[in-house]
Amino acid sequence: MSPKELMYIEDALSHEQFLRTQCMQAAQSLQNPELKNYANQLAQQHEKLFQKLYALV
Repeated sequence: MSPKELMYIEDALSHEQFLRTQCMQAAQSLQNPELKNYANQLAQQHEKLFQKLYALV
């Protein structure tokens, strides 16, 4: 893997981690159970994407 490709993956990892954190924070602050559940699902999806990207490194 080239250094530039590695930088792209590291950048994507950072974005996925940020998005997961944002979804988790939103889920904690939401009162509506449906929205809370949806935000938690999004957080899980971002965690899965993070793990897939991490496996590339």
